[in-house]
Amino acid sequence: MEKMVVDFERCKGCALCTTACPKKIVVMQSEKLNKEGFYTAVCTDMDKCTACAMCAVLCPDCVITINGGTQ
Repeated sequence: MEKMVVDFERCKGCALCTTACPKKIVVMQSEKLNKEGFYTAVCTDMDKCTACAMCAVLCPDCVITINGGTQ
């Protein structure tokens, strides 16, 4: 199950979430633009994600949802 879910169409690609991740597994993807023309954030390793929600807390547009957690 995905722990970090980004609303692809609403993400504006600000990359603030990438600076918040303590595991450094949130990055900006460069393969597909959303309908607004932005590259979006993705988690590169869901197994390493602790669902700490730091990425979601820092997101100014509240487009990141955290499911579950190990804490």
